[in-house]
Amino acid sequence: MVGRLLGSRITPINRRRWENFRRNRRGFWSAWIFLGLFGLSLFAEMLANDKPILIWFDGGLYAPVAVSYPETAFGGDFPTEADYRDPFVQELIQEKGWILWPPVRFSYATIDTELDRPAPSPPDARHWLGTDDQARDVLARVIYGFRISVLFGLLLTLFSSLIGIAAGAVQGFYGGLLDLTFQRFIEIWGGMPFIYILIILSSVIVPGFTTLLLLLLLFSWTSLVGVVRAEFLRARNLDYVRAARALGVSDATIMFRHMLPNAMVATLTFLPFILNGSITALTGLDFLGFGLPPGSPSLGELLSQGKNNLQAPWLGLTAFFTLAIMLSLLIFVGEAVRDAFDPRKTFLQ
Repeated sequence: MVGRLLGSRITPINRRRWENFRRNRRGFWSAWIFLGLFGLSLFAEMLANDKPILIWFDGGLYAPVAVSYPETAFGGDFPTEADYRDPFVQELIQEKGWILWPPVRFSYATIDTELDRPAPSPPDARHWLGTDDQARDVLARVIYGFRISVLFGLLLTLFSSLIGIAAGAVQGFYGGLLDLTFQRFIEIWGGMPFIYILIILSSVIVPGFTTLLLLLLLFSWTSLVGVVRAEFLRARNLDYVRAARALGVSDATIMFRHMLPNAMVATLTFLPFILNGSITALTGLDFLGFGLPPGSPSLGELLSQGKNNLQAPWLGLTAFFTLAIMLSLLIFVGEAVRDAFDPRKTFLQ
Protein backbone atom coordinates (compact mmCIF):
# COMPACT_ATOMS: atom_id res chain seq x y z
CA MET A 1 0.00 0.00 0.00
CA VAL A 2 2.83 2.39 0.92
CA GLY A 3 4.73 1.45 -2.23
CA ARG A 4 1.69 2.18 -4.39
CA LEU A 5 1.15 5.51 -2.65
CA LEU A 6 4.78 6.54 -3.15
CA GLY A 7 4.76 5.28 -6.71
CA SER A 8 1.68 7.33 -7.53
CA ARG A 9 3.47 10.50 -6.43
CA ILE A 10 6.39 9.97 -8.81
CA THR A 11 5.92 11.72 -12.12
CA PRO A 12 6.59 9.80 -15.35
CA ILE A 13 9.67 11.95 -16.05
CA ASN A 14 11.19 11.22 -12.65
CA ARG A 15 10.36 7.54 -13.06
CA ARG A 16 12.21 7.53 -16.38
CA ARG A 17 15.15 9.30 -14.76
CA TRP A 18 15.28 6.67 -12.05
CA GLU A 19 15.24 3.92 -14.66
CA ASN A 20 18.09 5.62 -16.53
CA PHE A 21 20.04 5.84 -13.28
CA ARG A 22 19.51 2.13 -12.62
CA ARG A 23 20.59 1.22 -16.14
CA ASN A 24 24.01 2.68 -15.40
CA ARG A 25 25.10 -0.35 -13.42
CA ARG A 26 28.46 1.07 -12.45
CA GLY A 27 26.97 4.23 -11.02
CA PHE A 28 24.02 2.45 -9.43
CA TRP A 29 26.16 -0.03 -7.52
CA SER A 30 28.71 2.67 -6.71
CA ALA A 31 25.95 4.64 -5.01
CA TRP A 32 24.95 1.65 -2.88
CA ILE A 33 28.57 0.84 -1.99
CA PHE A 34 29.28 4.45 -1.03
CA LEU A 35 26.10 4.70 1.04
CA GLY A 36 26.97 1.41 2.74
CA LEU A 37 30.48 2.55 3.63
CA PHE A 38 29.23 5.92 4.84
CA GLY A 39 26.48 4.25 6.87
CA LEU A 40 29.03 2.01 8.57
CA SER A 41 31.30 4.97 9.31
CA LEU A 42 28.43 6.70 11.12
CA PHE A 43 28.76 3.93 13.72
CA ALA A 44 32.53 4.25 13.96
CA GLU A 45 32.41 4.11 17.76
CA MET A 46 30.87 0.64 17.46
CA LEU A 47 33.49 -0.53 14.98
CA ALA A 48 36.71 0.89 16.42
CA ASN A 49 37.00 1.89 20.05
CA ASP A 50 39.18 1.33 23.08
CA LYS A 51 36.01 0.97 25.16
CA PRO A 52 33.72 -2.07 25.11
CA ILE A 53 30.33 -1.86 23.45
CA LEU A 54 28.56 -3.68 26.27
CA ILE A 55 29.54 -5.08 29.67
CA TRP A 56 27.51 -7.49 31.76
CA PHE A 57 28.69 -7.21 35.36
CA ASP A 58 27.10 -8.52 38.52
CA GLY A 59 23.62 -8.69 37.01
CA GLY A 60 23.76 -5.23 35.42
CA LEU A 61 24.27 -4.12 31.81
CA TYR A 62 26.70 -1.30 31.05
CA ALA A 63 27.44 0.59 27.79
CA PRO A 64 30.91 2.14 28.17
CA VAL A 65 30.92 3.26 24.53
CA ALA A 66 28.17 5.73 25.38
CA VAL A 67 28.45 6.29 29.14
CA SER A 68 31.50 6.92 31.31
CA TYR A 69 31.75 4.60 34.33
CA PRO A 70 34.25 4.87 37.20
CA GLU A 71 36.53 1.98 38.00
CA THR A 72 34.79 1.57 41.35
CA ALA A 73 31.62 0.47 39.52
CA PHE A 74 33.44 -2.76 38.65
CA GLY A 75 35.08 -3.31 42.01
CA GLY A 76 38.21 -1.22 41.38
CA ASP A 77 39.93 1.31 43.62
CA PHE A 78 39.90 4.56 41.61
CA PRO A 79 36.88 6.88 41.17
CA THR A 80 38.12 7.95 37.74
CA GLU A 81 36.90 6.44 34.46
CA ALA A 82 37.88 2.82 34.08
CA ASP A 83 40.70 1.89 31.71
CA TYR A 84 39.14 -1.11 30.00
CA ARG A 85 42.40 -2.03 28.32
CA ASP A 86 43.99 -2.57 31.73
CA PRO A 87 44.27 -6.35 32.40
CA PHE A 88 43.38 -5.76 36.05
CA VAL A 89 40.06 -4.10 35.13
CA GLN A 90 39.31 -6.83 32.61
CA GLU A 91 39.86 -9.51 35.25
CA LEU A 92 37.52 -7.70 37.66
CA ILE A 93 34.76 -7.60 35.05
CA GLN A 94 35.20 -11.17 33.81
CA GLU A 95 34.93 -12.53 37.33
CA LYS A 96 31.25 -11.51 37.43
CA GLY A 97 30.31 -11.05 33.80
CA TRP A 98 31.55 -10.63 30.23
CA ILE A 99 32.83 -7.93 27.83
CA LEU A 100 31.71 -7.30 24.25
CA TRP A 101 34.48 -5.49 22.35
CA PRO A 102 34.28 -3.74 18.95
CA PRO A 103 35.98 -5.49 16.01
CA VAL A 104 38.88 -3.01 16.32
CA ARG A 105 39.91 -2.44 19.94
CA PHE A 106 41.45 0.96 19.29
CA SER A 107 40.00 4.40 18.81
CA TYR A 108 41.52 6.94 16.43
CA ALA A 109 43.53 8.55 19.26
CA THR A 110 44.47 5.40 21.16
CA ILE A 111 48.23 4.95 21.49
CA ASP A 112 49.28 1.32 21.71
CA THR A 113 51.93 1.18 24.43
CA GLU A 114 52.36 -2.58 24.02
CA LEU A 115 53.96 -2.62 20.58
CA ASP A 116 56.84 -5.08 20.29
CA ARG A 117 58.55 -2.98 17.60
CA PRO A 118 59.10 0.72 16.92
CA ALA A 119 56.23 2.72 15.42
CA PRO A 120 55.13 2.80 12.68
CA SER A 121 54.63 -0.96 12.83
CA PRO A 122 53.50 -3.08 9.85
CA PRO A 123 50.08 -4.78 9.61
CA ASP A 124 49.55 -7.80 11.84
CA ALA A 125 46.76 -9.61 13.67
CA ARG A 126 46.60 -6.85 16.31
CA HIS A 127 46.63 -3.90 13.88
CA TRP A 128 45.11 -4.96 10.57
CA LEU A 129 46.52 -1.97 8.66
CA GLY A 130 49.49 -1.33 10.93
CA THR A 131 50.13 1.73 13.08
CA ASP A 132 51.27 5.25 12.29
CA ASP A 133 54.34 7.01 13.63
CA GLN A 134 52.57 7.69 16.93
CA ALA A 135 51.55 4.05 17.49
CA ARG A 136 47.89 4.71 16.62
CA ASP A 137 45.84 2.11 14.76
CA VAL A 138 45.61 3.02 11.06
CA LEU A 139 42.32 1.21 10.43
CA ALA A 140 40.62 3.09 13.25
CA ARG A 141 41.89 6.40 11.92
CA VAL A 142 40.68 5.50 8.41
CA ILE A 143 37.17 4.71 9.67
CA TYR A 144 36.88 7.94 11.65
CA GLY A 145 38.66 9.96 8.94
CA PHE A 146 36.30 8.67 6.26
CA ARG A 147 33.31 9.79 8.33
CA ILE A 148 34.72 13.27 8.95
CA SER A 149 35.68 13.73 5.29
CA VAL A 150 32.26 12.74 3.96
CA LEU A 151 30.34 14.76 6.57
CA PHE A 152 32.51 17.79 5.89
CA GLY A 153 32.04 17.40 2.15
CA LEU A 154 28.28 16.99 2.45
CA LEU A 155 27.90 20.08 4.64
CA LEU A 156 30.15 22.17 2.43
CA THR A 157 28.31 21.00 -0.69
CA LEU A 158 24.93 21.73 0.89
CA PHE A 159 25.69 25.26 2.09
CA SER A 160 27.70 26.27 -0.97
CA SER A 161 24.91 24.98 -3.23
CA LEU A 162 22.23 26.90 -1.34
CA ILE A 163 24.19 30.15 -1.58
CA GLY A 164 25.25 29.57 -5.18
CA ILE A 165 21.75 28.65 -6.36
CA ALA A 166 20.22 31.70 -4.67
CA ALA A 167 22.88 34.03 -6.07
CA GLY A 168 22.63 32.59 -9.59
CA ALA A 169 18.82 32.76 -9.51
CA VAL A 170 18.75 36.43 -8.53
CA GLN A 171 21.48 37.27 -10.99
CA GLY A 172 19.85 35.50 -13.94
CA PHE A 173 16.29 36.54 -13.17
CA TYR A 174 16.89 40.30 -12.94
CA GLY A 175 19.84 40.55 -15.35
CA GLY A 176 20.90 44.02 -16.45
CA LEU A 177 23.21 46.06 -14.22
CA LEU A 178 22.79 43.67 -11.29
CA ASP A 179 23.93 40.75 -13.41
CA LEU A 180 26.85 42.70 -14.86
CA THR A 181 28.05 43.93 -11.46
CA PHE A 182 27.72 40.51 -9.86
CA GLN A 183 29.61 38.86 -12.70
CA ARG A 184 32.55 41.23 -12.31
CA PHE A 185 32.57 40.55 -8.56
CA ILE A 186 32.60 36.78 -9.13
CA GLU A 187 35.42 37.09 -11.64
CA ILE A 188 37.53 39.04 -9.14
CA TRP A 189 36.59 36.79 -6.23
CA GLY A 190 37.24 33.62 -8.23
CA GLY A 191 40.64 34.88 -9.34
CA MET A 192 41.91 35.26 -5.80
CA PRO A 193 44.50 32.65 -4.66
CA PHE A 194 42.18 31.12 -2.08
CA ILE A 195 44.64 28.40 -1.05
CA TYR A 196 47.13 31.00 0.15
CA ILE A 197 44.35 32.98 1.83
CA LEU A 198 43.16 29.85 3.63
CA ILE A 199 46.71 29.07 4.75
CA ILE A 200 47.12 32.60 6.11
CA LEU A 201 43.76 32.53 7.87
CA SER A 202 44.43 29.05 9.26
CA SER A 203 47.67 30.30 10.78
CA VAL A 204 45.82 33.17 12.48
CA ILE A 205 42.60 31.36 13.48
CA VAL A 206 42.66 28.11 15.43
CA PRO A 207 41.61 25.50 12.85
CA GLY A 208 38.55 23.40 13.54
CA PHE A 209 35.72 21.64 11.75
CA THR A 210 33.38 24.65 11.80
CA THR A 211 36.15 27.15 11.10
CA LEU A 212 37.39 25.25 8.05
CA LEU A 213 33.83 24.83 6.82
CA LEU A 214 33.22 28.58 6.94
CA LEU A 215 36.58 29.41 5.35
CA LEU A 216 36.09 27.03 2.45
CA LEU A 217 32.49 28.19 2.06
CA LEU A 218 33.77 31.70 1.32
CA PHE A 219 35.25 30.47 -1.97
CA SER A 220 33.21 27.37 -2.89
CA TRP A 221 29.77 28.97 -3.23
CA THR A 222 30.54 30.26 -6.74
CA SER A 223 30.66 26.75 -8.27
CA LEU A 224 26.95 26.65 -9.18
CA VAL A 225 26.33 30.33 -9.85
CA GLY A 226 27.14 30.11 -13.54
CA VAL A 227 24.93 27.08 -14.19
CA VAL A 228 21.89 28.49 -12.38
CA ARG A 229 22.41 31.95 -13.89
CA ALA A 230 22.44 30.51 -17.41
CA GLU A 231 19.22 28.57 -16.80
CA PHE A 232 17.44 31.62 -15.38
CA LEU A 233 18.65 33.87 -18.20
CA ARG A 234 17.25 31.36 -20.69
CA ALA A 235 13.90 30.99 -18.93
CA ARG A 236 13.23 34.57 -17.82
CA ASN A 237 11.54 35.48 -21.12
CA LEU A 238 9.62 32.24 -21.69
CA ASP A 239 5.86 32.38 -21.96
CA TYR A 240 5.03 30.83 -18.59
CA VAL A 241 7.24 33.37 -16.79
CA ARG A 242 5.72 36.29 -18.66
CA ALA A 243 2.24 34.94 -17.95
CA ALA A 244 3.01 34.63 -14.23
CA ARG A 245 4.25 38.22 -14.19
CA ALA A 246 1.12 39.39 -15.95
CA LEU A 247 -1.00 37.66 -13.29
CA GLY A 248 0.84 39.55 -10.56
CA VAL A 249 2.80 36.62 -9.14
CA SER A 250 5.68 37.79 -6.96
CA ASP A 251 9.25 37.54 -8.22
CA ALA A 252 10.23 35.18 -5.39
CA THR A 253 7.41 32.78 -6.26
CA ILE A 254 8.30 32.82 -9.94
CA MET A 255 11.97 32.21 -9.26
CA PHE A 256 11.80 29.47 -6.65
CA ARG A 257 8.52 27.76 -7.52
CA HIS A 258 8.36 27.90 -11.31
CA MET A 259 11.89 28.49 -12.64
CA LEU A 260 14.08 26.77 -10.06
CA PRO A 261 12.79 23.21 -10.72
CA ASN A 262 13.94 23.53 -14.33
CA ALA A 263 17.34 24.87 -13.25
CA MET A 264 17.78 22.05 -10.72
CA VAL A 265 18.04 19.50 -13.52
CA ALA A 266 21.42 20.89 -14.55
CA THR A 267 22.40 21.65 -10.95
CA LEU A 268 21.89 18.13 -9.59
CA THR A 269 24.31 16.67 -12.13
CA PHE A 270 27.11 18.77 -10.65
CA LEU A 271 26.53 17.90 -6.98
CA PRO A 272 28.54 14.63 -6.84
CA PHE A 273 31.50 16.38 -8.45
CA ILE A 274 31.22 19.32 -6.04
CA LEU A 275 31.20 16.82 -3.17
CA ASN A 276 34.35 15.31 -4.62
CA GLY A 277 36.02 18.71 -4.68
CA SER A 278 34.94 19.48 -1.12
CA ILE A 279 36.48 16.26 0.21
CA THR A 280 39.66 16.87 -1.77
CA ALA A 281 39.95 20.42 -0.42
CA LEU A 282 39.83 19.21 3.19
CA THR A 283 42.31 16.44 2.41
CA GLY A 284 44.69 18.92 0.78
CA LEU A 285 44.61 21.30 3.73
CA ASP A 286 45.17 18.44 6.18
CA PHE A 287 48.07 17.21 4.07
CA LEU A 288 49.67 20.67 4.22
CA GLY A 289 49.09 20.89 7.96
CA PHE A 290 46.52 23.70 7.82
CA GLY A 291 43.40 21.60 8.25
CA LEU A 292 41.84 19.94 11.26
CA PRO A 293 43.53 20.24 14.68
CA PRO A 294 46.50 17.93 15.34
CA GLY A 295 45.41 14.49 16.42
CA SER A 296 42.13 14.57 14.50
CA PRO A 297 41.45 11.54 12.29
CA SER A 298 42.26 12.80 8.83
CA LEU A 299 43.00 11.13 5.51
CA GLY A 300 45.19 14.08 4.54
CA GLU A 301 47.25 13.71 7.71
CA LEU A 302 47.65 10.00 6.94
CA LEU A 303 48.91 10.93 3.47
CA SER A 304 51.42 13.29 5.07
CA GLN A 305 52.61 10.50 7.35
CA GLY A 306 53.06 8.26 4.34
CA LYS A 307 55.21 10.92 2.69
CA ASN A 308 57.31 11.37 5.82
CA ASN A 309 57.70 7.63 6.47
CA LEU A 310 58.66 6.05 3.19
CA GLN A 311 59.96 3.03 5.11
CA ALA A 312 56.32 2.33 6.08
CA PRO A 313 54.56 1.97 2.71
CA TRP A 314 51.31 0.77 4.32
CA LEU A 315 50.60 4.34 5.46
CA GLY A 316 50.72 5.91 2.01
CA LEU A 317 49.04 2.95 0.32
CA THR A 318 46.17 2.91 2.81
CA ALA A 319 45.50 6.62 2.39
CA PHE A 320 45.83 6.42 -1.39
CA PHE A 321 43.44 3.50 -1.85
CA THR A 322 40.92 4.94 0.62
CA LEU A 323 40.79 8.25 -1.23
CA ALA A 324 40.92 6.60 -4.66
CA ILE A 325 38.00 4.28 -3.90
CA MET A 326 35.92 7.00 -2.25
CA LEU A 327 36.43 9.57 -5.00
CA SER A 328 36.01 7.00 -7.78
CA LEU A 329 32.68 5.90 -6.35
CA LEU A 330 31.49 9.51 -6.28
CA ILE A 331 32.65 10.06 -9.87
CA PHE A 332 30.72 6.97 -11.02
CA VAL A 333 27.63 8.19 -9.15
CA GLY A 334 28.01 11.60 -10.80
CA GLU A 335 28.16 10.02 -14.23
CA ALA A 336 25.02 8.02 -13.51
CA VAL A 337 23.18 11.14 -12.28
CA ARG A 338 24.29 13.01 -15.40
CA ASP A 339 22.91 10.24 -17.61
CA ALA A 340 19.68 10.11 -15.61
CA PHE A 341 18.99 13.82 -16.15
CA ASP A 342 20.11 13.85 -19.78
CA PRO A 343 17.05 15.12 -21.69
CA ARG A 344 18.00 13.07 -24.74
CA LYS A 345 17.64 9.87 -22.70
CA THR A 346 14.68 11.06 -20.64
CA PHE A 347 12.38 12.21 -23.44
CA LEU A 348 13.53 10.27 -26.51
CA GLN A 349 13.42 6.75 -25.11
